[in-house]
Amino acid sequence: MPKVLIADKMSVSATEVFKNRGVDVDVITGLSKDELIKIIPEYDGMAVRSSTRPDAEIIAAAKNLKVIGRAGIGVDNIDIKSATDHGVVVMNTPFGNAITTAEHAIAMLFAAARQIPAASQRTQNGEWPKKDFKGVELFNKTLGVIGCGNIGALVIERALGLKMKVIGYDPYLTEERALKLGIEKVELDELIERADAITLHTPLVDSTRNIISRERIAKMKEGVIIVNCARGGLVDEEALKEALDSGHVRVAALDVFAVEPAQNNLLFGTKNFIATPHLGASTLEAQENVAVQVAEQMSDYLLTGAVTNALNTPSISAEEAPRLKPWVDLADKVGTLVGQLVDEPIKSVEITFKGTITDLNTNPMSAAALAGLLKRAMPEVNMVNAPVFAQERGISITESYVERAERAESLIRLAVSTKARKFAVVGTIYRGEPRLVRLFGVPVDAGFADHMIYVRNEDKPGFIGALGTILGENKVNIGTFSLGRMDDGTPEAVCLVSVDEPVSPAVADQIRAVDQVKRVNVIAL
Repeated sequence: MPKVLIADKMSVSATEVFKNRGVDVDVITGLSKDELIKIIPEYDGMAVRSSTRPDAEIIAAAKNLKVIGRAGIGVDNIDIKSATDHGVVVMNTPFGNAITTAEHAIAMLFAAARQIPAASQRTQNGEWPKKDFKGVELFNKTLGVIGCGNIGALVIERALGLKMKVIGYDPYLTEERALKLGIEKVELDELIERADAITLHTPLVDSTRNIISRERIAKMKEGVIIVNCARGGLVDEEALKEALDSGHVRVAALDVFAVEPAQNNLLFGTKNFIATPHLGASTLEAQENVAVQVAEQMSDYLLTGAVTNALNTPSISAEEAPRLKPWVDLADKVGTLVGQLVDEPIKSVEITFKGTITDLNTNPMSAAALAGLLKRAMPEVNMVNAPVFAQERGISITESYVERAERAESLIRLAVSTKARKFAVVGTIYRGEPRLVRLFGVPVDAGFADHMIYVRNEDKPGFIGALGTILGENKVNIGTFSLGRMDDGTPEAVCLVSVDEPVSPAVADQIRAVDQVKRVNVIAL
């Protein structure tokens, strides 16, 4: 009988689901890291919320661990890379608390607009400070929503119901999706300058860390309201305190902090600052939903091998796994490659299957390609929720099938269209390994590697030597080198190089400085 540890407080429904499914379960919360390391080897699964932090040391000690289930969407507290390295599946429940979090953001917006927490405290202290609290109406104000995915869209719906004007920024938001949401799509700098209130609904990744920076705060309207119920680290807390002290920011309401538990934060005690202890997902309904979902998903995996809402492995049934696994891996790699090469909002995705692969269940392959395509901006994306995330952003998805392939027994072609152009990549399986056979119109024969460099260059003598010299001087070892000419008459070529270690931004800049080079992308698979 599989054995699961519930390491954080969650609804008793989770325990009941495990027991009813035939899974042995222990509920032991509040463990120190050393205590968890001592007992974790006993367990096949571990269910957590945000308090327990399964890091590399804990995962390394978990010799029998097969799955970590997060009751909620955020996985900042889980070392996913370490889990992957140790063959541990990481699952989350991405939709169980979306409404709750959106409602909390709106509640914080109201609290900020009318300064409710401070007014309540002073009234209860025996004062009647009516003259000190002149709020602002939300009616007809411009709300800037940064991140227009599932939760952001729910916030938008509610803000429009309040008769606010809503502008939105999301790197994957298309004009069509913005129109359907009823908002104006803008770039981030324009949103920062126009919004009367700003609410954040993005994951915490390198590109969003301190997205509300000192420089951006300086460009905001005098008297702006800032709300963050998404992730700590999205707001520069020191800069926010300075803006609150100066009055440039009217009120800030934060549910999340860079360091949690935030028991000693520099913002505490600042005038016109509202704080809640990461309550975004804390309602009876949401906690019930995510607890049941995580228990069901973990039970299914431990008992049948079915993988649902996994962040580090494709969702494939146990029966289909042997035949589908190499093709799902190929689809994921092709999508990840394209996702790191396309830097414009995606309008549509076409996935074409050619050859005998059309006899297989291609749904996992399509989902893997989409997950790979979107994962750079949305770390929580997986094979199950990737189609939903794509739909939320107005990305149309089409699949087609060609029974006879041209160059190989079976091929997967991923074509991505933006407003400006169309990108297409074709891959196959050769001797059990995924390979590229066509890249943006250029015939190639290249394998995939953890670290790669994509270069588009003028087809002139000297480029290969210059590239090799730069990599050599920086002690970057080349694994494979693939070069192909454009077949549309353009005097350009495409180069794909696999290397043994990550390429630094400084090295990439040296390559860009070569005269023949038109574009350079550093790719991590």
